[in-house]
Amino acid sequence: MQKMVILGATGSIGSSTLSVIESNPQAYGIYALVANTNVDKMVSLCEAHRPQVAHMVDSKAAVSLKERLPSELGIEVTTGEDQLLDIVSAACVDTVMAAIVGAAGLVPTLAAVKAGKRVLLANKESLVMSGRLFIEEMQRSGAKVLPVDSEHNAIFQALPESMQDNIGYCELEQAGVSHILLTGSGGPFLTSELDSLAAMTPDQACKHPNWSMGRKISVDSATMMNKGLEYIEARWLFNATDEQLKVVIHPQSVIHSMVQYLDGSVLAQMGNPDMRTPIAHCMAYPQRIHSGVEPLDFFKVGQLSFLEPDFNRFPCLALAMEACKQGQEATTVVNAANEISVQAFLDNRIKFTDIARVNEACLSQVAPQTLNSIEDILTLDLQSRRYAAEWVKKFN
Repeated sequence: MQKMVILGATGSIGSSTLSVIESNPQAYGIYALVANTNVDKMVSLCEAHRPQVAHMVDSKAAVSLKERLPSELGIEVTTGEDQLLDIVSAACVDTVMAAIVGAAGLVPTLAAVKAGKRVLLANKESLVMSGRLFIEEMQRSGAKVLPVDSEHNAIFQALPESMQDNIGYCELEQAGVSHILLTGSGGPFLTSELDSLAAMTPDQACKHPNWSMGRKISVDSATMMNKGLEYIEARWLFNATDEQLKVVIHPQSVIHSMVQYLDGSVLAQMGNPDMRTPIAHCMAYPQRIHSGVEPLDFFKVGQLSFLEPDFNRFPCLALAMEACKQGQEATTVVNAANEISVQAFLDNRIKFTDIARVNEACLSQVAPQTLNSIEDILTLDLQSRRYAAEWVKKFN
């Protein structure tokens, strides 16, 4: 039985992971559940799944959780960064689901990698921010990193086994790969009039046509920044060049991504838009297990369509791709700025179209520098957040 830690247990990926575990109770056990502030949901999860440890990032939430959990459950409640790092590196832990959204997930995810764990990577910011440091640490520790994002998981499945076993150091040309094709739905505003985007509300932006996701990721899908971050992540996971990476809009979200080969072949991974499929694949790799997802019914799928991205509609996608070309400092800055600008939009402090304006203002100020450590990255991240917050006030 694999002993698992779920970082981000109360989020959508955490919920899907627990669903897969429920479908395979003999194969997986939960050592720890980790969340930020959602005490109500954590109480119900602890009662249902009986982890050994429940960790709350927020110390006040930890106190509340400890008071509300029945003592007979025998669940240890912890808080604090040191305790969190102890959890992910514990000797009894086999697998860590890294599903904390945003930069907050970087430190514990990297700690799991350093400890040589099997890391199911759903926190794309770990690679967006730390890139080469992350990949080098993975190779040094012998950690097995498996991509959970549906797009990267699809690419992973469409690559030869030799490439799957060499994440971060793939030689795509040697494997006959000409292009990696990242697909994206285009989100809820794909066909909206451009002059209507400024008036779009947070609730409208969070109504994704295909996927059920948290609000931050839903807004990122509406701006296609989510695809931009995935573009950066794919660059590191698959050791790809800008020329080898392409983004294709595919509104139906049936093809989750594709790999194009030199001989003209294109291998596509398909399935219903349900995150339990890539989660189950990563949990059981190289075997297969039941995910609880209904098989794809080709007679109900209907027409599949594909579009080229319109950067006038999706300037955040263009910004992320440009940051990827500039380097690690630029991707760290644009990720930090985006987290601040998206939260400002969700709080109704800026317009939807101001998200890209804040991100662009911050990216334009990036100065060339060398990021040699995680401390360097976190310092730049903090500086960028402060700068983005200043721009939010200007657009307020």
